[in-house]
Amino acid sequence: MFAVKPLLISGREVLPLVEGGKGISVSNGESSGAWAAAGGVGTFSGVNADAYEADGTLSEQRYHGRTRRERHEELIAFSIRGGIAQARIAHETSNGQGRIHMNVLWEMAAAERILHGILEGARGLVHGVTCGAGMPYKVAEICAHYGVYYYPIISSARAFRALWKRSYHKFRDGLGAVVYEDPWLAGGHNGLSNAEDPRKPEPPLPRIVELRRQMNEFGLHDTPIVMAGGVWFLREWEEFLDNPDVGPIAFQFGTRPLLTRESPISPEWKERLLQLRKGDILLHRFSPTGFYSSAVINPFLSELDERSRRQVPYAAAAAGEMTEVLAIGARGRKVYLTAADKANAQAWIAAGHVEAMRTPDSTLIFVTRERAELIHRDQVDCMGCLSACMFSNWAQNEEGTTGKKADPRSFCIQKTLQDIAHTSDVDTQLMFAGHNAYRFSEDPFYANGFIPTVRELVDRIATGD
Repeated sequence: MFAVKPLLISGREVLPLVEGGKGISVSNGESSGAWAAAGGVGTFSGVNADAYEADGTLSEQRYHGRTRRERHEELIAFSIRGGIAQARIAHETSNGQGRIHMNVLWEMAAAERILHGILEGARGLVHGVTCGAGMPYKVAEICAHYGVYYYPIISSARAFRALWKRSYHKFRDGLGAVVYEDPWLAGGHNGLSNAEDPRKPEPPLPRIVELRRQMNEFGLHDTPIVMAGGVWFLREWEEFLDNPDVGPIAFQFGTRPLLTRESPISPEWKERLLQLRKGDILLHRFSPTGFYSSAVINPFLSELDERSRRQVPYAAAAAGEMTEVLAIGARGRKVYLTAADKANAQAWIAAGHVEAMRTPDSTLIFVTRERAELIHRDQVDCMGCLSACMFSNWAQNEEGTTGKKADPRSFCIQKTLQDIAHTSDVDTQLMFAGHNAYRFSEDPFYANGFIPTVRELVDRIATGD
């Protein structure tokens, strides 16, 4: 019979089953507290978490600042207030069981300030911080200041080595585990490097063995690895258990906790998950972070793909094969295209995609006038939710800009993630999901639309299924 052995995580023996943190507002205090109450490690998202009014109603995130920098400060205040609120809910819901972690993205706006703010305001309520989407060198020092464990999310042994050498070796005792997030299997943003082919997935076991070898060199033999991405049935991962080349290991579940009664996502989102089939998840690079990410193929993602396909290079003056003139914009400014590209551009214009928008790569994309207006409005309304945003060209530096043109091939990630988390719209918003999400429709546990409680799911996972 399959048996899950407890593991020491964040100072307590718990089931080696970790809820993956999903922002914005998708892993919250209720879901993470329930996961901890079931004996595992619950993880709420500290990325623009929901806050509440005195009467318990959701606080609406309205921005009043006239500049991006002013709205950026408002967003930081929202984030800290919401993170503290969710930490309290998770703590109360857990009933003192399991462990409560918080997940943040290093590439989110003001990551350091938000971490300090939440951990200060929720002292004693959070036991660990998981952090990825970038190279979070300073997370160890921040966590050490508040007496909580840190859990870097990496996708290769090489990345962990860089973090250890630069910072983590100074905070050895606070390293709770290393989260290996498989760049081909995980949902949300993935850590594919330029040396890795998104079309050629590598098996996770050799990469984890390499990570363990690297950790052992640093004397981290007893520090667990958390396998994240693609985990569904634990029985499919038995070769990782009691494997001396892997060492102590826990497993993170990001996609399966979406479909629980405590999960805060909409009924429409849950229903869509039950209908997914293999191939319905796309690994793409439209995110304004510049990272690859995995999401459900829907009209939102299809529009981004089509938008990018209606794209041609241009020159400001005739050069080489770019000798054909095209007048664009209200002023009819001339750009130069190849003959073939001009023919394509004219066909797109004839089909209603009359607006030519410049990209940072000296290309034009062709969209409808309504789409161009929406893109421009979203760029203008930017509140600086990332450390650097390709879509709006915001950056949290003295200049407040990346120094590049805003990229109309991308989108406002804050807007779409807020909308899908708080409305029933699952067609025109970004729906992150792991590549195993299609298994909801194949797993007999979910037959006839069954949606379990978190405890029922954890109990099921612990059996190997």
